Formats: sequence, C-alpha cells, structure tokens
Amino acid sequence: MSYQTTDSKKEEFRKYLEKAGVIDQLTRVLVGLYEEPSKPNNAIDYVKKYLGSPTDIDVEKLKLEYEKVKEENSRLKKQVEDLKRKSRSSKARTPD
Repeated sequence: MSYQTTDSKKEEFRKYLEKAGVIDQLTRVLVGLYEEPSKPNNAIDYVKKYLGSPTDIDVEKLKLEYEKVKEENSRLKKQVEDLKRKSRSSKARTPD
C-alpha cells in the first residue's frame, strides 16, 4: 500500500511540474547543454545562467545599493516639491 501511495505522490508532483512548465524549461536547458559544441566546465552554472539566475551577483550589495537609491529618490522628490512651492510663491508675489 505504501508503494502505491509513493507512486501516486510522485505522479501528482510530476503533473504539477508539467503544468507549471518546469519540465519543458528543464528539457530545453538540458538539450541546449547537450548541443553545446564545447561543454562548459561547470554545468550547474550553465543551467543557472540559462534559467536566468546569475551566479556572480552579490545580493547583499544590491540590497544596500537599492536602499541608497531609494533614499536618494525620496530626497530628490522632496527637493522638487520644495522648488515647485518656491516657484509658485515667487510667481504669486510677482505682479503681472
């Protein structure tokens, strides 16, 4: 009975992967690797690259850079609003 349950779980998981497109995508990347004239030294990096997962990115560095850019953006937005306010007030004071 346990054998049948395991098989049905495997089949259910296989159907899930197929429905999500995982099997097709993995098949494409593996066929691409097979057809490479010069096989890469690191097949895992090849698969990651093909699936869109860069291997040489420092995620923590990107997070810090993102936070800095976000803060700079916020500061600049405030500066633009201040300048708009000053411009409106100087126009209101200037007689036509």
